[in-house]
Amino acid sequence: MARWYRFTVKLPYNFEQKDTAMLAASTARLEARISPDLRQTLKRAAEIQGRTLTDFVVTAVQEAAQRAIEQAEVIRLSLADQQRFADALLSPPEPAPALKRAMARHDKLLRE
Repeated sequence: MARWYRFTVKLPYNFEQKDTAMLAASTARLEARISPDLRQTLKRAAEIQGRTLTDFVVTAVQEAAQRAIEQAEVIRLSLADQQRFADALLSPPEPAPALKRAMARHDKLLRE
């Protein structure tokens, strides 16, 4: 029968906060149930890096969160795509007839 451990970590409310007094005052609890094998793996990794288990997990979670946010917010383009984008900004193509009609209709609606 597998035993599950309750793993509790205190995370700073705001990772970007520089004031350590504020960090100590503003923490939140995060709990996760993990298997004994995962707990041993995390504990071993923390020991290898000379950190506490809590510090190791908090740092890993913070790095993963920052990567996920960056992946969602940053658009990465190849060099060829960057060049096409710059060319389109510097020399935009002529608007299609449908777009010209839509712009004219929009202008007409705004004047009425």
